[in-house]
Amino acid sequence: MKTMKYLLGIDNGGTFSKAALFTEDGKQIAVASEATQSIMPLPGYMERDMEELWEVNARVIRKVIELSGIASSLIVGVSFSGHGKGLYLVDKAGKPAYKGILSTDTRAWEYVKKWNMNGTLAKTYEKTCQKILACQPVSLLAWLKDNKPEVFQKSRYIFAVKDYIRFMLTGEAYAEYTDFTGANLVNFMTKQYDQELLTLFGIKEVYDKLPPLRHAADICGFITKAASEKTGLLQGTPVAAGMFDVDACGIATGLSDTEKLCMIAGTWSINEFIAKKPVLNSSVDLNSMFCIPGYYLIEESSPTSAGNLEWFIHNFMDKEKEQVKAEGGSIYNLTNQWVAEIEPADTEIVFLPFLHGSNENPLARGTFIGLTAYHTKKHMLRAVYEGIVFSHLTHVKKLLKNREKPTCIQLSGGAANSLIWVQIFADALQIPIETVAGKELGAQGAAMAAGIAAGVYEDFPDAIKKTVKINGVTQPRLAYKKIYEIKYARYCRVIEALHGIWEDL
Repeated sequence: MKTMKYLLGIDNGGTFSKAALFTEDGKQIAVASEATQSIMPLPGYMERDMEELWEVNARVIRKVIELSGIASSLIVGVSFSGHGKGLYLVDKAGKPAYKGILSTDTRAWEYVKKWNMNGTLAKTYEKTCQKILACQPVSLLAWLKDNKPEVFQKSRYIFAVKDYIRFMLTGEAYAEYTDFTGANLVNFMTKQYDQELLTLFGIKEVYDKLPPLRHAADICGFITKAASEKTGLLQGTPVAAGMFDVDACGIATGLSDTEKLCMIAGTWSINEFIAKKPVLNSSVDLNSMFCIPGYYLIEESSPTSAGNLEWFIHNFMDKEKEQVKAEGGSIYNLTNQWVAEIEPADTEIVFLPFLHGSNENPLARGTFIGLTAYHTKKHMLRAVYEGIVFSHLTHVKKLLKNREKPTCIQLSGGAANSLIWVQIFADALQIPIETVAGKELGAQGAAMAAGIAAGVYEDFPDAIKKTVKINGVTQPRLAYKKIYEIKYARYCRVIEALHGIWEDL
């Protein structure tokens, strides 16, 4: 009788650390999740304590093994998914050199503005095929060099979040292509670090701090004795590089050919497709190497998605949270019910989902426009759901300038769990929306990489064939097409009207 093999995916997003255990056919056996505390010392800053982050990861790993009842000896591989951008620095002793910086941090926006104006963007674009974001390591490193030179000097390794957790599990320092090619750190033509590129950003000193590059399914070490004692994983278990969570969610929804288009509605609005060549006409923000070698990820993204709903619930729905908890219900079921009670034509409120950043202006803020005494929290929630969809729609429109309209869009992330929200996506985009079975897609994508490294799968297409299952398809309703066209046009006019205001706030 064949012994079942298990794969562990570890996912570190902007708000939670998760560990999920999967069978080799993709069935999720157990998941453990814990919130990670964000630190906001100043407006625009978004940090986390790296030692606390490691402790949280160790706890969720140990907990998922306990919950599963599976012997750790049956876990044949471990890998990672993590938020892109941001910055995690480690010193020579392997200790954090600074707080971890999240991808929603905007402190370095002035560097981006300067580089856009002085020609740096044009020069770097020739090498990296992407625009510059305030949350990318190059921007944050330039900020640290000027504002925290002691941190800049003592740092030994530059990591993405998943690289840091892998380092703590294995003691070995590596970077990985899907993250670092989307971070303005790698020359697309050579697939290597580039001293001239770093010099253009004014950070040439970091060249020796950049770890060796590896592909997502490459083995990058093994669980150490110390990590085994802390997490419950078996010492010597192989650990794969892992990938940017955008890639992980994409691969877990079956993104393996150029026909498909994916959206991830989580903390970030992620909109993507893959191609054999990068898009070089500056019409999209980001090109990066995809986790399947030979493909590029064409991405439009911003921190403007479902994280805005979390803010609304946290700040305006304490009473409702207590009530549904007492009744054994879910606050999300309640918000979905409220939104479903308001027809889209019955409210003209506009919500700009820019609480954590924007895809329109680096200084834009979250905004409700059109409130009157008549409106209730139900109307406001409807506006939040729609505003998030409209931000995704803006990104998708830019992507579709470079490819044919897809027959359907695969949606994952928190919004994919809401039937009413999925319907709003379908109606606003007028494209069928397909959702995939499984809750923890970032962790599942990571587990697929672990399976390739461990020899369970031949490659990512083989892993997709054996693990990905479609949940269902939501069709757009033609009757709502004009309504959402009018509402989206209003959303765009509000943004345009406020462009001159943001710098005054």
